[in-house]
Amino acid sequence: MSEATNDNLISGVTGDWEVVLGLEVHAQVLSQAKLFSGAATEYGAEPNTQVSLVDAAMPGMLPVINWKCVEQAVRTGLGLRAQINNYSVFDRKNYFYPDLPQGYQISQFLQPVVGEGEIIIDLEDGSTKTVGIERLHLEQDAGKSLHDQHPDLSFVDLNRSGVALMEIVSRPDMRSSAEAQAYVKKLRAILRYLGTCDGNMEQGSLRADVNVSVRKQGDPLGTRCEIKNVNSIRFIGQAIEYEARRQIAIIEDGGTIDQETRLFDPKNGETRSMRTKEEAHDYRYFPDPDLLPLTFSQDFVDEIAATLPELPDDKKARFMTDYGLSAYDAGILVAEAESAAYFEAAATGRDAKAVANMVIGSLFAGLNKAGLNINDSPVSPENLGALVDLLSDDTISSRIAKDVFEMMFEDGPDQGKAPSVIVEEKGLKQVTDTGAIEAAVDEVLAANPDKVAQAKEKPKMAGWFVGQVMQSTGGKANPQSVNKLVLQKLGIEE
Repeated sequence: MSEATNDNLISGVTGDWEVVLGLEVHAQVLSQAKLFSGAATEYGAEPNTQVSLVDAAMPGMLPVINWKCVEQAVRTGLGLRAQINNYSVFDRKNYFYPDLPQGYQISQFLQPVVGEGEIIIDLEDGSTKTVGIERLHLEQDAGKSLHDQHPDLSFVDLNRSGVALMEIVSRPDMRSSAEAQAYVKKLRAILRYLGTCDGNMEQGSLRADVNVSVRKQGDPLGTRCEIKNVNSIRFIGQAIEYEARRQIAIIEDGGTIDQETRLFDPKNGETRSMRTKEEAHDYRYFPDPDLLPLTFSQDFVDEIAATLPELPDDKKARFMTDYGLSAYDAGILVAEAESAAYFEAAATGRDAKAVANMVIGSLFAGLNKAGLNINDSPVSPENLGALVDLLSDDTISSRIAKDVFEMMFEDGPDQGKAPSVIVEEKGLKQVTDTGAIEAAVDEVLAANPDKVAQAKEKPKMAGWFVGQVMQSTGGKANPQSVNKLVLQKLGIEE
């Protein structure tokens, strides 16, 4: 089990505390039909329009396994470098959900379809950490109770009832909210690369139960509380920070932690008690008599393994080797498969580092400001790459490159002008004529005799003159030439 670094410890009245975190992530399986019926799984459908007789638990209805969901679970397990169990069993979990008509949940307990695996998470300081995966099992989702449609009545929408979920359970290996957030980001990226879950947390297709406990370093594990159904990476961080400090305050005041399930309130940034946490024996699991054990051959596993795409860790390593990128840049670019594909389309055959800088800087900033994802980028990878070419061969300066990028972004994909066309039309080619640059420098120096005198005393002021010359030339002057001439004219050694 991992230990906390000093940076991760939380200060209390009695000293430093270590927070111990494990996550249970529910990932909706990408499938056209539910786990045990042929009902559709489309998000946003009218209530109760995607409900079969099986989902409604009508008498005599029997579940039939959807093999596509099994394939997706195995595929995910392979992506998590996990043990694939060729024999697993579906159990009945006897817990009353008001929006699951059959009165129990079909899940897996002792014999899940996927066993132990691991995820390598990327931390903000550039380091990595391995988090253990305990298991992945298949289970059906419950429906949704609606309490805000009528002043006196509650309604139920069974569209989600029976939708296939992969519950992915981690080891309690994380020691900070940042590590937990990095874990969910990486897990979501892997699922999206694999095409087994869309990872849309705002639509509820990926949500996390966060187990939080605190202890003094070296002590046994403390009593944990589970924060249920957190559907945002930001909220996961906030919930952990609040809950850890709540538990520390109780213990330091002489109290004890009750094992319970809690909810996170984003409006107030705090957790509150939901119910006493059940243990496994409370659910009285037993094998579902309506479903045979799940069995498949190693050939079935091998066939799926042969179709796996290049996953984020492998792609990151390749970007560092093939394109000479830093671990930080490569990690950002591979976080989403679409971003990685965009980068490769733009970088092939040119200065990859310059392309990475422009994608991570200008493009991501523009997309974020416009609320767009990279698939809807107004700037195509071909045009972004061509812009880098103009910068690399000194056709334009870095300042002009920013302006041209903004013009391409504002024009959008329909107009789609190549950057060379924009540069030609706007007359933005870089001025490399030394005579013209020297004239501009002389003009600025002549207009500011007082600052010239100051600069001779304080050489750092030379940068001010460079800025003035660049401004007077509309950013088109070659910055290196301007800097060299300014220093020469001021009599300052380089």
